[in-house]
Amino acid sequence: MTGEQRLKAFAETSYKKTLTKVNHHIYHFLGYGISNSIAVIGDTSVILIDALDCPDYARELKRELAELTDKPVKTIIYTHGHPDHRGGAGAFRDTVEEVIAFAPEKPMLQYYDRLNHVLNQRGTYQFGYELTDEEAISEGIGIREGIAVGKGGFDPIPPTILYREKAVERVIDGVKLKMVSAPGETDDQIFVWLENDRVICTGDNYYGCWPNLYAIRGTQYRDIAAWVETLDAILSYEAEALLPGHTKPLVGRELVREQIKTFRDAIEYVLLETLDCMDKGMTMSETVERVKLPEKYQDKDYLGEYYGTVEWSVKGIYCGYVGWFDGNAANLMPVSDREYQAVLRDLIGTEKLMEKIRTCIETEQYQLALQLLEIAGNEEAGGGEQAACNAGKKQAEDREQTECRKLKKEALLGRARQMTSANARHYLIASAKNLG
Repeated sequence: MTGEQRLKAFAETSYKKTLTKVNHHIYHFLGYGISNSIAVIGDTSVILIDALDCPDYARELKRELAELTDKPVKTIIYTHGHPDHRGGAGAFRDTVEEVIAFAPEKPMLQYYDRLNHVLNQRGTYQFGYELTDEEAISEGIGIREGIAVGKGGFDPIPPTILYREKAVERVIDGVKLKMVSAPGETDDQIFVWLENDRVICTGDNYYGCWPNLYAIRGTQYRDIAAWVETLDAILSYEAEALLPGHTKPLVGRELVREQIKTFRDAIEYVLLETLDCMDKGMTMSETVERVKLPEKYQDKDYLGEYYGTVEWSVKGIYCGYVGWFDGNAANLMPVSDREYQAVLRDLIGTEKLMEKIRTCIETEQYQLALQLLEIAGNEEAGGGEQAACNAGKKQAEDREQTECRKLKKEALLGRARQMTSANARHYLIASAKNLG
């Protein structure tokens, strides 16, 4: 199957709307939004762990809850601050009395607000917000967000209590629970342990595909070593059911242990292999080429690259540990890309270069075609990429610009069909559509 076909098959089997009754008072809601929600029914009220991504989805959840119990939702616990887990909270504003969240263990870098324009644009590309359902297929870890399909925007309720402790134990409406700070995908991530039920709710530190150890929309470094430690902590609770923030729940102690241990080990493998390559003096490109998942992990769908990818993970780790410089003196203070590409273009010759690009597209070597188009002087508006083509002589400029744009669009869409990662697919298609 192509990457596109594999993503479709995964989405069709992974995100069917499913209400799982974990036990007499815990329910897991899958496929009601891009994220999951967990309802814990207490003595007189419902505790909701995460609240989906938008009010329209959450109102459907609210109707489902009314079929299960006449008790109102009075408490919401956010596993972390991402909007796809908080955006539906407003649907419960009429009954909610307490909203619980944790402060990040380390603060965000200052002045991120100065990047709002570019981060919002990259986020729109990553999540495929402006794509059709056919173009987007899914968001990799769930159905499309409400904001992308006309279900309304985010409507979170701000926390009424923000804990800064490492762990907090409480009894809420007769339900004993422990909330544990658990940095991983985010620094404000927590997991919730329901001791009497032997159930753990893990937020986004586990879901059933390769995670965003690095998000292409742009984030500060996600500490992968801390993420592995968090997975060790989750394993230490010996849960009989694990309820993730995305993808299917895991029910049964052996299944939980086997799957989370494998997930943990695969992430640690990529981290340590990347560091070993770096220590040998390998460049980032050489490290990406070397670090692959071992064969024992490659047949496991819950490690499939439907969301994040191993390649992005390796690059994120590389930059997170040593920054942009790869140790090669030639890359210490290089000439600009524009100057370097112009020299290559002169050496190769425009006609020969364009002929090679066309051949690459005909033979489905789309990535190579895209990189050669950069040398051809390809420029694309938006996303920090170049915006127009200029492939040589002044008198042929308009014609060459048109051909470059046509070829780049074809290469972007072809590359998208090869992708299993929804994020990669979205970004490539959005970039192609931006070319007109």
